[in-house]
Amino acid sequence: MRSVRQCSRTACTQAAVATLTYVYADSTAVLGPLAQRAEPHSYDLCSVHAGRLTAPRGWEVVRLQPEFDTPSPSKDDLSALAEAVREAGRGGRPAPAPEPDGVTETARRGHLRVLRGDSD
Repeated sequence: MRSVRQCSRTACTQAAVATLTYVYADSTAVLGPLAQRAEPHSYDLCSVHAGRLTAPRGWEVVRLQPEFDTPSPSKDDLSALAEAVREAGRGGRPAPAPEPDGVTETARRGHLRVLRGDSD
């Protein structure tokens, strides 16, 4: 089940399509495809904000994809919404989503996780 995350920018209600992380030691901002899960110290951005991204003077922006298109709704969206409403009605927190097929968490350091796919 896939949940739709919103852009992290204040007052933006668009769906997130990219994830921004910072590598402070290298003065680099990395903008890549939307991460599987929301992580602390990363920012999910919509296609408009991902396209407008600039970095502070002296920093480099690494774009892992030239463009980020807003995905069209899938049949799982309605199911995800229904499950979220059910969980809210129960007063419980939803269980963390399992890793997608072929993806394994290989290491964890604080809030960062290292994932490996079958093709890696």
